[in-house]
Amino acid sequence: MEMVLFEEKGLVGVITINRPKVLNALCSQVLDELNEVLDSIDTKKLRCLVVTGAGEKSFVAGADISEMSTLNKEQGEAFGKKGNDVFLKLEAFPLPTVAAVNGFALGGGCELAMACDFRICSDTAVFGQPEVGLGITPGFGGTQRLARIVGPGMAKQMIYTARNIKADEALRIGLVNAVYPAAELYAAAEKLAGSIAANAPIAVRACKKAINEGAALPIAEAVVCEEKEFGSCFQTADQQEGMGAFLEKRKHEAFTNR
Repeated sequence: MEMVLFEEKGLVGVITINRPKVLNALCSQVLDELNEVLDSIDTKKLRCLVVTGAGEKSFVAGADISEMSTLNKEQGEAFGKKGNDVFLKLEAFPLPTVAAVNGFALGGGCELAMACDFRICSDTAVFGQPEVGLGITPGFGGTQRLARIVGPGMAKQMIYTARNIKADEALRIGLVNAVYPAAELYAAAEKLAGSIAANAPIAVRACKKAINEGAALPIAEAVVCEEKEFGSCFQTADQQEGMGAFLEKRKHEAFTNR
């Protein structure tokens, strides 16, 4: 892998988009490598993922315009599908995911961050969907996920005006969960990932599945998703240890993911 790096830090995996000279822009090779990295991760061993960008200036500044500029209609649609397929895989990935946004998160970068479960950012981060200023629409889920996260009105305003927003506004509208000084961002991401990893992984993954599957369903159908995931946790070793420790008024032993 040249453009997407992967590192294991205990129970946490760290994915880094590694094209700092072009602000980590997403080209076809980046998408292919990200797809390969996701396929290679041992989900039984790890319990959380952090996604970030190399360097201090950018998380991901967008899709690679030099690659997109010569595409025709069919090629443009195929490029959008390539990005969407990878981001859908990331969104549905069984491990919880944290986007550590360390600078520009524009276009495809904002879309990559939105495919993660959580977004935390540095106080220097900038978010936006600037595509209409280039004569195109967002292509990797921006018109869909942004509206689901911040509401249709705010999403339309950001997309139609192509206006970028800073970290404080991203926090205000609910696009990010928290803002940190740039020097503290990675430590904060690892701390958040570590706090997730310390909980029962079977239960955490079941919660993610229930939330994702139920989001698009009427409540009466959505709670059925929850019931199934709730039931799936029973008679696991982690459930027995967690409830046993509670009843015995002691701290539970480390969860074993079984």
